[in-house]
Amino acid sequence: MQQLFSPIISLLGLKGIIALTGIMVFVFIFKRSRKIFEWIENNTLGTRNYVLEKLDLLFLKINPDHVTYALLSLSFVPAVIAILILGSFSYWTAGIVVAIILSLIGWRIPRPFIDYLVQRRIKKYEGQIVDGLTLLSNGIRAGLSVPQALGMVVSEMPKPISEEFGLILQQNKIGVPLEDCFDNLVIRVPTEDNDMFVSSVNILRETGGNLSEVFDTIVSVVRERIRLKQKIDSATAQGRFQGLVIFLMPYGVGAMYFATDPKTMIPLFTTPIGFALLLAALVLDFIGGFIILKIVNIKI
Repeated sequence: MQQLFSPIISLLGLKGIIALTGIMVFVFIFKRSRKIFEWIENNTLGTRNYVLEKLDLLFLKINPDHVTYALLSLSFVPAVIAILILGSFSYWTAGIVVAIILSLIGWRIPRPFIDYLVQRRIKKYEGQIVDGLTLLSNGIRAGLSVPQALGMVVSEMPKPISEEFGLILQQNKIGVPLEDCFDNLVIRVPTEDNDMFVSSVNILRETGGNLSEVFDTIVSVVRERIRLKQKIDSATAQGRFQGLVIFLMPYGVGAMYFATDPKTMIPLFTTPIGFALLLAALVLDFIGGFIILKIVNIKI
C-alpha cells in the first residue's frame, strides 16, 4: 500500500493532496447539496429558506438550487483558501481555526446582506408613500374606486410602491378580499405609515367615510414624520460613522500586524490563552458595536 501511494505523494506533495482532497469533498457536497440542505433546514439553521423568503419580498425569482450553490461557495471556498495560504507557511492549526471562522461567517453573511436589501427597499417605499397616497386621494376624489385608484398608482409610480400595489390588485383579481390584500401589504412592508394607511382603508370601507380626506390627513402626518426623521439622521450621522470606525478598528489593526509581523499574531490562533483573548475581544467588540448602534438609532 505504501509503495502504491508513495509516487502520488512524491508527485503532488502534502499540500497538493490536501488541496485535492478539499476539492473532492467540495464536489461531493455540491452533488448532494439538495439532500444536505433539506437536513440542515430541518435542523433549524434555515439560511437558505430565509434567503428565499426575503427574495420573494424583493420580487426576485431565483432558482433555489442557485441559492444552495452560492451558500456552499461562500462557506467552503474561503475556508479552503485560508487553509492553503496559512498551511503554505506551516501554520496548519491557525489555518484550520481561520477556516472554521470563515466558514461560519460565509454561511451566515447572506442574512445581514439580504436584510440590508429588504430594509433599503422598505426605506425607498417610505419615501414614495406620500406621493402614492396623494395619487390615491386625488383618484378617489375624482370618483374612482379604490382598485381603480390603486391601478393609477401602479401605472404612474416607480418601484417598489408600484410592485406592492400591483400585487394587491393581482391578489384581488384572483378572489382574495381587498381587506386581506391590504393586510398582506402590512406583512410584506411592516412600517407604521403602512399600518396606519391600511387600518384606515379597512375601517372606512366597513363603516363608510371620506377616504380622500383621511388620505390627506395621513399624508400630512407622514410628511412631518419623514422631515423629523431626516433631521435626526443628519444629527446622528457622525455618531454612526464613529461607531463603525471603532467597531472595525481592531480588525484593521490585527490585519496590519499580521501583514507586517505574522509571528506576533500566530499565538492568538495556536495557544489556549490566545483563543481566550481572541474570543473575549470579539465578544466585547460586538457588544460595544451593538450598544453604539442602539444609542444612535432613534425611533420616531
